[in-house]
Amino acid sequence: MCYALPGFERGSAESHLTMHIAQVNSITVGYGGREVFRDLSWAVGDRDRVALVGPNGAGKSTLFRVLLGEVEPDRGHVALQPGLRIGHLPQDMNLPTGKSLIETALIKPPELERIEFRLNETEARLADPAVYGDEARLAQILELHDTLLADFERMNGARHASHVRELLSMLGFVADDYDRPTETLSGGQKKMVALVQLAVSAPDILLLDEPDNHLDMDGKNQLERFINRYRGSVVIISHDRYLLDEVAKQTLELERGRLTTYHGNFSYYLNERQLRRLRQQQRYVTQQKEIARIEAMIERFESWAKQVLSRKHMLAARQRRRMLEKMEEGGEIIDRVVDQRLMDFKVDGWRGSKKVLELKRVSMAFGEDPLFLDASALLRHGERVGLIGPNGAGKTVILKLILGELQPSAGDIVVGPSVRIGFYSQEHQTLEAWLEQTPLDLVRNLQNSSESNAVNFLLRMAFSYEQARQPVRTLSGGERSRLQLARVMLQQPNLLLLDEPTNNLDIPSVEVLEDALDEFNGTVLIVSHDRYFLDQTVDRLIEIRDGELNEFVGGYTAYLMATGKLAVD
Repeated sequence: MCYALPGFERGSAESHLTMHIAQVNSITVGYGGREVFRDLSWAVGDRDRVALVGPNGAGKSTLFRVLLGEVEPDRGHVALQPGLRIGHLPQDMNLPTGKSLIETALIKPPELERIEFRLNETEARLADPAVYGDEARLAQILELHDTLLADFERMNGARHASHVRELLSMLGFVADDYDRPTETLSGGQKKMVALVQLAVSAPDILLLDEPDNHLDMDGKNQLERFINRYRGSVVIISHDRYLLDEVAKQTLELERGRLTTYHGNFSYYLNERQLRRLRQQQRYVTQQKEIARIEAMIERFESWAKQVLSRKHMLAARQRRRMLEKMEEGGEIIDRVVDQRLMDFKVDGWRGSKKVLELKRVSMAFGEDPLFLDASALLRHGERVGLIGPNGAGKTVILKLILGELQPSAGDIVVGPSVRIGFYSQEHQTLEAWLEQTPLDLVRNLQNSSESNAVNFLLRMAFSYEQARQPVRTLSGGERSRLQLARVMLQQPNLLLLDEPTNNLDIPSVEVLEDALDEFNGTVLIVSHDRYFLDQTVDRLIEIRDGELNEFVGGYTAYLMATGKLAVD
């Protein structure tokens, strides 16, 4: 279905001359003695589609908060176009409880409520005989009324309810969803309702912080269409590389307090970044050779000056030393390329049974509700298989059946006799028993090693010495994900069951995981909504939909082609 909504349009978002509507000028922000970024500048155009990328902790969400006025820069300033409206979808948000989906979505933006109140107040004043009998006062109030009415129309106030329903439909909701209590919505659905609340007033800039978290693939496709049709600017933080490829026209990398612009989508950014880093390293090496040559010359001149008391040689040494000082003062010294410290994740695996895992006519039901019927599948040694399907279709249930945590209603699940399973859980359930203990305790328990060996192992997994000694419950989502991967590595499995392993990992860590899976001597079954990750790692997909299992050869793109879903209207 095609939509033409206020605040939305079909076609390219770059069919006009870009005008800057928000500017960040030489800002510096620090927390607790640590600078998040220094002298950072950035301009947002009125139709921009920007991917903001960088490692976890680089300050991406902080930059959003600076634009929103929630964080005051230590130095520098933010300049916004007069009347500019910014909408923000945070990473973590809560919907009001005790309301239905439609009641929540229909909650009016505070600005619209304020305008409606002032309109009603102004109309009441216009009905006052003392006003319409006073020509000057009447003209003044009529002018105010016209201004408020223009603002009301700009925010689609007259058709707020119908606009909300159209946006809900655009994001994949149907009428049967409207009466569902907000407490029963999935995390992804809650985010989409919050996005509707934002977009209904058509803000000039949408700041989206991980909007795809908890969305299934259908939801991510809906989100892509939503962003591509939005008439204003969109700046998105996401670890979903497929999503960034589909929506971004510009990629900004925030790393070590610096912002670097790449005029293309995420794939363009990866290629261009590699080229720039190679060129920078070449220039660095060349300059360092020249600096070494000049320093050696200075040393020779100074030595000669001391031996023969030569003023000429002393002046020559001073001139060349001043040359180096000017290079430093003028910022001409080229920095060495420094790679981000990455986790050293590798699972060796080993060859076990040829038939690793088989589902034989497996059925599963909870009460009277069947989840799937007569499901059959076979995994052989060395295969990389992705398990996909809508939220609630039963993907995680299949993993629990394989692990023996659930028993099927009918059928058999056969795991090969020489198979050792390594399991990565979506919600970090494998760490629940260790929440009050430290990563060091966990590693020493699994590894039966000395403290120094356990610390070194955690350092290789990109943990600091301090993080290794703090309770697991204090770790961030990304840190817990890396700890789970460390746990899997120490189990030395030859069958990996991975339930949404890329959630919470930053992109460089996901790339390390991809490389490790490529080298793994074993079998992998992955539940994931990360389409780019699936394209990189699996050679077969099993889709569970409407209670049935269907197989497709290839990764996610091959699946789209096989199902006729590749073309997006």
